[in-house]
Amino acid sequence: MIIPMPSLESTTVTLWVKTGSRNENKKVGGISHFLEHMVFKGGKKHPTARDISEAVDAIGGEFNAGTSKDWTNFYIKASKDKVETAMDVLSDMVLSPILSEDEIEREKGTIIQEIAMYEDTPIMKIGEVYEEVSFSGNPLGWDTAGTPSSVKSIKRNDFLSYRKIHYHPENMLVTVAGGISEASCLKLAGKYFSEFPSEQNTDFKEKTFKISQTKPQIKIQTKKSEQAHFILGFMSEGRGYKGRFAQSVLASVLGGGMSSRMFIEVRERRGLAYSVRTSIERYQDTGYMGTYVGTDPKKANEALSVVLEQYRGISTGKLPISGEELKKAKEFIKGHLALSLEDTGAVNNYFGEQYLFLGKAQTPEEVCEEIDKISLEEVYLEAKKLFTPTKMNLAVIGPFKNESEFSKIIK
Repeated sequence: MIIPMPSLESTTVTLWVKTGSRNENKKVGGISHFLEHMVFKGGKKHPTARDISEAVDAIGGEFNAGTSKDWTNFYIKASKDKVETAMDVLSDMVLSPILSEDEIEREKGTIIQEIAMYEDTPIMKIGEVYEEVSFSGNPLGWDTAGTPSSVKSIKRNDFLSYRKIHYHPENMLVTVAGGISEASCLKLAGKYFSEFPSEQNTDFKEKTFKISQTKPQIKIQTKKSEQAHFILGFMSEGRGYKGRFAQSVLASVLGGGMSSRMFIEVRERRGLAYSVRTSIERYQDTGYMGTYVGTDPKKANEALSVVLEQYRGISTGKLPISGEELKKAKEFIKGHLALSLEDTGAVNNYFGEQYLFLGKAQTPEEVCEEIDKISLEEVYLEAKKLFTPTKMNLAVIGPFKNESEFSKIIK
């Protein structure tokens, strides 16, 4: 997929693989993320990590990768006249990794330290804890990086088996955004990515999950700390849900900016938190809307009550949304969408994820048109559907011993 941006001097090439931790089993938990690390250790043309980094540095580029629950991507960003080198290096490292056993053993220590870093950083860890309680019983609730024990158990043959199942042309996508022409880019993509042989394992069936929740759920991760972190949220639908635009407006009203309800009520009026925000996470078959707050442990109950009051107030109509709030929420979404797409890598992410999972991509202009159409009635409808006790989940990290300290509030 090519997104020309003629006014720019840079180009980002991103290679996507439609797989992530949701397709793993417990024995090799974290293998998607581990494999992401290993492709940077060398390919056929650039056999060491240093060879890869020197090739990218030589064109003044930057490179990185990411792993989620259902996708993995790798990118190189460089000036537009270096796009061929970017494709050459990227295709070599991702499609032909050496996967040296010595490098695998060394990298295990790096990943285990990465896991430890997240454990020691609650503001980064709280999202994983929230998904553990929301998706309990299936791989969507597992930590993307795995566990120290699962990482230690992964061998070279595990990578080879995993790649055979997931790393084949039918499950991959190349996106290129920046100051390039479509014709030249297609030619280069054909040169560097079309030779990758298809070894698709036809026995593999993509996992889908139906979340059946009948009551509020709580998960407490006890940690001695000066601040408590929590996410209070509600289960929602997956990527293609028709009400997703109305839900986006609802999330913006609640916690989309410094004038949003959660920010004003939790931070400005009561001084309960520095950071507070409401956001939506979607996977192919499920998702959720949640509000994050970092607060003094002694005031966690009060902050939680304020957040819950806002959810209930909108769903019951006791705290109605004004016409001005609706307009402001829409402009907030459209403005932040425009700002987020000023970088070529972000443009790849925007179009790539849509195309990978939905088979098509709405342009920013089309999304803005959908947002403008949303009525107050549609927002209220989504609030009433979402904000019910049977869909509610709470995750907390802090110096708390058990769930009873919060269960009375959410029940």
